[in-house]
Amino acid sequence: MTSTARELTIRPAHGPAEHPVLVDIWRSAVRATHDFLAEEDFARIEGALASDYFPAVTLVVAERDGRAVGFAGVAEDGLEMLFVADDARGSGVGTALLAEVVRRYDVTRVDVNEQNAGARGFYEAHGFRETGRSPVDGDGRPYPIVHLHRAG
Repeated sequence: MTSTARELTIRPAHGPAEHPVLVDIWRSAVRATHDFLAEEDFARIEGALASDYFPAVTLVVAERDGRAVGFAGVAEDGLEMLFVADDARGSGVGTALLAEVVRRYDVTRVDVNEQNAGARGFYEAHGFRETGRSPVDGDGRPYPIVHLHRAG
C-alpha cells in the first residue's frame, strides 16, 4: 500500500466484491470524458467490465478518506485502464495511480482513444510518446486508438 498524498492511498483492489464501486467510477469518468462514445457501446462496455475486463488485469485502487475515487488495471507492461471519478478529476488521483503502476508494475505502454485529447495530453505530460495509431479499437469499432510508450 502506498500513500501518495496527504489523504490518498493506492492499494490492491479487494476483488469481485469491489467491482460495483469500480463500475460506478468508470461510469462517472466515461460520462465526463468520452462524449464520442455511442450509447450502445457505452452499455456494452459497462456490461462487460466486471465479467470480462476486470478479471483480465491486476487492479489497483486510489482511495481518499475511505472512498474509492479511481482505479487502474495493468496486464504485463501495459496500462489497460485508468479511470478517476468525475468529482475527483484534477486532484492528483490519476497522477498517483499512474506513478504507482509505472513503479510497481513497470508499465511502459498505454493505448488511448484518439478522440480523448485530455487523456492523451495526460500521458504525454507523464513521459509517454506516440508510437503508432490504429483506425479502430480492439473490438473493431470506429474509435481510433493512439499507441503510447515510455522508456523504462
